[in-house]
Formats: sequence, structure tokens, C-alpha cells
Amino acid sequence: MYQTSPINITILKGEKGDRGERGLQGKFGKAGSAGSRGHTGTKGQKGSTGATGEPCKSHYAAFSMGRKKPLHSNDYYQTLIFDTEFVNLYGHFNMFTGKFYCYVPGIYYFALNVHTWNQKETYLHVMKNGVEVVILYAQLSDRSIMQSQSVMLELREQDEVWVRLFKSERENAVFSDEYDTYVTFSGYLIKHSGEP
Repeated sequence: MYQTSPINITILKGEKGDRGERGLQGKFGKAGSAGSRGHTGTKGQKGSTGATGEPCKSHYAAFSMGRKKPLHSNDYYQTLIFDTEFVNLYGHFNMFTGKFYCYVPGIYYFALNVHTWNQKETYLHVMKNGVEVVILYAQLSDRSIMQSQSVMLELREQDEVWVRLFKSERENAVFSDEYDTYVTFSGYLIKHSGEP
């Protein structure tokens, strides 16, 4: 009978092989339960003060004038001069020349109201820089009436606006008296040209 001896396995172990390719990713497991809410953190420090902004700029322009004296046409054009001042913000309306001078460019609203003279025409223009813009006209009539005209104008700085009576080739007049104000001319800024 032959007797076998145990074999030493470590003698049979070969060299270490190359690393194999990575296998496919397995399926995701079930999501765990949400954890408890953490503690509120401490309040942060107050931020520094920002730079001072530019001040809000407001632009205004307004006037309202009246006339208590009648005016008859002459052999030349006449500027309607006003003798009563209701409003003259910053003095932009010159009482001596009868003209509004634009110092704040933008869009303006102007309104002219007159009392006609019976048996005479009333023939006026609102002027801008020497150009006739709109007319206020009333035909000869046995009755005197109140007549009005209004217009919006875009003005640049140093533009001039005034009221002009037509010359006497058209016999016309504006009525008024020393007791009441029958003639008014008003205007005000609607929108400054620098506003968006």
C-alpha cells in the first residue's frame, strides 16, 4: 500500500492576473427617510450702507395772464400785452413784452380766451418764434361772445410763445374793460424733455 502526503497549495499559485473590466452599475436602492431639520444658524452681520443716490429732479413751468383793456387793430401787427398776473412761476412770462420764454424744454399746453367785440371781427394768432401756430377767429356779429383756442407745443430752450392781433386790413378788436378780465392766456409744462 502506497501512502500519499498532503500537497502544499502555495506551491501551485500562479502570478497575479490583469484587472478585469468594470462591471455594469447596479440598480439604485430605495431612498432613505428624510433627516430631521437642522438648527437655525446665527444671524449674519448687517451690510454696509450703499452710496447715496441722485436727488429726484422736478421740473415746473406755468403762467396765467389776463387783460382788462380792449385792443383795436392798427396798421401793423400787435402783440397782445397783458396787465394782470394770476400765476407766473419763476417769471418765465415777461409782462413787458407779452411773451413766454421757455427755460424748461418739453411739451406745453397753451390756452387763449377772448371776448369778441360786436360789429367787429376778432382775429388773433398764437405765435411761436415768429411763426403762426393756431388762429382764434370770430366773424363780425351783432353779438359779442367768448371765444377760445388751445394747443400743445413742443418747445426748446429759448423758444418764445405769444399772442398777436392781426393788422387793420382786417378790422378786428378784442373787448375788455377795467372792471372784469375778459382776456386770458395761460400755459404750463406737461412733460419735461429729459423725462423717459
